[in-house]
Amino acid sequence: MGRQWLHAKRAIVNLKKGQVVGKLVKEITVAAKLGGPDSEGNARLFAVLEKARKAGVTRDAIERAIAKGAGIGGDKTAMEQVWFEGYAPHKVPVMVEVYTDNQQRTAPEIRLLFRRGVLGQLHSNKFLFDHVGLVEAHHADTKIDCEAAAIEAGANDFEPLTHAQNDDIPENHVGVRFITERTAVHAVTTWLKHNGWAVVTSEIGYLAKTYPELDEATRADVGEFLQELEDHEDVQRVWAAVK
Repeated sequence: MGRQWLHAKRAIVNLKKGQVVGKLVKEITVAAKLGGPDSEGNARLFAVLEKARKAGVTRDAIERAIAKGAGIGGDKTAMEQVWFEGYAPHKVPVMVEVYTDNQQRTAPEIRLLFRRGVLGQLHSNKFLFDHVGLVEAHHADTKIDCEAAAIEAGANDFEPLTHAQNDDIPENHVGVRFITERTAVHAVTTWLKHNGWAVVTSEIGYLAKTYPELDEATRADVGEFLQELEDHEDVQRVWAAVK
């Protein structure tokens, strides 16, 4: 086979990188549309710009995405937010956040992914989640008082966050997910930035109220289904009742 396996591996890596860059560019567009083009006053945009720069997204691509989202560029393509509620295999509640410029194309594709999933199905389930603000950040001081930081920042609660849960968290740093009121996301993000924290995610999202018990086999089924959803080019976020 020679080095064909190496070329195939590089192709997969390049494809994944292209998917990541594409989703980041779309997230920049969405963030600029929802909160404006100024990253200092738009916490979600600030966080995704940090990710985009680390991922090697070019400055031109970033500027075009911001202009498109803010409606100040030549590209007037309208991005529409669509939510899909349903269940992954083994009755795990899932909410899927989609941004698309062609809902007639995207909606059938998402429905097909749910039908293909083992026992996956679309069904209203928003009541199974809390709609909250989420700010994920890390700090170099491993002895930092996370509870005190949460209180001073104005968060309602916090939970540890590891590199395994979010690969934007360095392995030698303290990672934390701060849970806030939806209206407090920007204030909490700003406080953290000014007090030595590196913010990697700042958004309004969903946290499951309860989590089904899963063994190794069922967890693998759910994980495979969620990965298929994540890989769809129009899917921005997947919220699932999985720890």
